[in-house]
Amino acid sequence: MLLRQHGKVDPALLTTIGERLTARDTVAAELASAMRVSDAVHPERVTMRQFRRALAEGIDSVPNPPKALRDFFAAVDPVPDWVDFDLVNEGGRVARRFGRNAADVMLQLALIGSYRFDGPPRLLVETGGLTGGSALRRIAETQQWATAVTGHDAMRRSGQGFHLTVHVRLMHALVNHRMEHDGDWDVDRWGLPVNQSDLAATLGLFNAVQLLGVRLLGVRVTRAESRALMHLWKYVGHLLGVDQDWLYDREILQHRFNYHVLLTQSYGGSAGPPLANALVEAQTALHFTRFARLRGAYARARLLSMLRYFLGRRGMRDLGLPHALPWAVPPVLAANLLRYHVLGRTAAGRAHLLRSGDRFVRHHLHHYFGEQPPGVGPLPAEPPGAVTP
Repeated sequence: MLLRQHGKVDPALLTTIGERLTARDTVAAELASAMRVSDAVHPERVTMRQFRRALAEGIDSVPNPPKALRDFFAAVDPVPDWVDFDLVNEGGRVARRFGRNAADVMLQLALIGSYRFDGPPRLLVETGGLTGGSALRRIAETQQWATAVTGHDAMRRSGQGFHLTVHVRLMHALVNHRMEHDGDWDVDRWGLPVNQSDLAATLGLFNAVQLLGVRLLGVRVTRAESRALMHLWKYVGHLLGVDQDWLYDREILQHRFNYHVLLTQSYGGSAGPPLANALVEAQTALHFTRFARLRGAYARARLLSMLRYFLGRRGMRDLGLPHALPWAVPPVLAANLLRYHVLGRTAAGRAHLLRSGDRFVRHHLHHYFGEQPPGVGPLPAEPPGAVTP
C-alpha cells in the first residue's frame, strides 16, 4: 500500500515490486499455453483464427470456444465501472495535441532512457526486437499503437485502440511462454520475461513519464489534461493486464510508483548500450522522400542532442553514446512557449494543436514505415506448435 506522505520510501511497496517480478498475467498466460498445445485435436486447444474471430466479432461468434479463450475475453470485454469514455476521449485529444513532443519523449526519455537499467533490455536482445533491420519497424509499431489508443472512441469495444491493445496483451503472453519454455531465460535472476512489475513500470512510461517529459520541453499541461491522460492509460493498462492496484488515476501516485521502481533497478547492464546505439543509427535509415541522406544525418544528430538534454552526460556515457550538445532543445522550448502557453489557452488554438499533432503523426509514421501499412506487428499465423483448423 502506498504511503500518502510524499517523498517517503515505502518498504512494503519495494517488497511487492520485487515479488511481482515473478507474477504473470495469468489469464493471458493460460491462453498462450492453450495456443501451444501440441495435440491438434485437443478440445481446449486455441487457434489464432479463433482468437482473431473473437477479437473482431466477439466471443459468441466462436463455436464452442475453449475455456482459455472464454476466460481471456471475459477479462477484457466487460468495461469497469470506473471507466468514463468522455474522459478517455479527452485524454486521447490531450496526447494528440502534444504532437512531436510526445514522440520525442517516448523515444528519448522513456525508451532509450530505460536502457540504462538491466533486465527488460535483455528481453529485447533475446527476441531481436530492436536490433538490426527490425529497429525502425519495431519503434514504429509501438508508436502506431500508442497513437491508435488516442483516437476518438478508439478504446470502445469496436475501436482500433481496443483491438491493438488486446493484440499486444496476447503477444506479451506468447513471448513469455516461448522464453520460459524454449529459451534459457534466468527467471531467478531477472524475473519472468514479461512480469507484472515490468508491465506496470512500462505503463508508467506512457502516462506520467510522458507528462513529465513534455513539461521539460516547455509544454503547458493543466490538471484537467493530466487527469484525462492518466484516465486513458489507466484503461489501457487494465486491458493490458496490469494488476488493478497499480492502475493510477492521479499523476502524483504514478510518479511515486515509478520512483520506487527506479529504486529496485540495477544499472549498467550489457544489453542497453547496443540497443541505444542501434536506435540512434537507425535514424539514418528513415524513409525521407527528398534529401534522404542529409535528413537522416540531421535526425541522428537531433536525437543525440535531445538525449543529452534528457539523460545528461552520465546517461550518455552509461549507454556508450557519442558526445553531443543539447543544441536542438532551445528551438523546441521557444516553439512550445508560443504553441502551448499562448495558442493552447484558447479553444481555437487547441483545435490547431490537435490538427497539427495528427498531421505530425501521419508524417512521422511514414518516415518509419515507408510505404508499409502501420500496425503493431503481425500476429503469427499460428504460434509454434499450433495449427489452423
